[in-house]
Amino acid sequence: MAGPTTAQRGAEQQEDSPARPSRPRPKGRRGPGRRQLIVIGVLVLLLGSGAVWALYGSSWLRVEQVRTSGVDVLTPAEVEAAAAVPIGAPLISVDTDAIADRLRKKLPRIDSVDVARSWPHGIRLEVTERQPVLLIKKGTKFIEVDAKGVRFATVDKSPGRVPLLELTPGRSASLRRFGSARLVREAVRVAGGLPGGIARDTEVVRVTSYDSISLELTRGRTVVWGSGEDGPVKARVLTALMKAAPKAGHFDVSAPTAPAVSGS
Repeated sequence: MAGPTTAQRGAEQQEDSPARPSRPRPKGRRGPGRRQLIVIGVLVLLLGSGAVWALYGSSWLRVEQVRTSGVDVLTPAEVEAAAAVPIGAPLISVDTDAIADRLRKKLPRIDSVDVARSWPHGIRLEVTERQPVLLIKKGTKFIEVDAKGVRFATVDKSPGRVPLLELTPGRSASLRRFGSARLVREAVRVAGGLPGGIARDTEVVRVTSYDSISLELTRGRTVVWGSGEDGPVKARVLTALMKAAPKAGHFDVSAPTAPAVSGS
């Protein structure tokens, strides 16, 4: 007899082999239900409301004190009075820029000020005062001028070791060309660029024209500076000359490549 056909053998093998279990279909992840979303939304709203209340409505984070640093001539009381920080206001609502503007406007001696919140109850005022590099005599008083040429204060007494400006251009061509304001700026530029030791010894900065500026130092010494140009070079040359000839009485750095010393 003929054996089973190929189709029959395949059918028999399928009947004998155990049935393979079908793989379960992966179930998609279900997102949070509507109730969960409502609960989450309520929690977020409560947290946000609590934060707003803590910052603006509670007594926890309100201005209770103001601290001032960096003052020398000014007093902390003067600075704090001009700052007018709203004591008792919510710290978060204090306008620090407005405070800084008030201070610079009311107290011209202030060059810069950093106003910052000091959590949880304070405002910090860090002041930098202007430093005078020249004095302009006006009657019996003195006007202080800083290195930027700002006339920021009038005082009754001359502060120590700040040179006096003597502006004596007369009716010179230099005065007609540059004007007294420009000559004052040149004097400020010279005084502001002097090295520390020389600046402390300078008693008078005399300006007779744009290119004729001279210095009167302690112990009767004089310096011919010339114009305000090449100030850093002239300062280095003058420092070297004074070290080389400490007993000299007259120095000329108007041409810094060919300086001169005399009176030693």
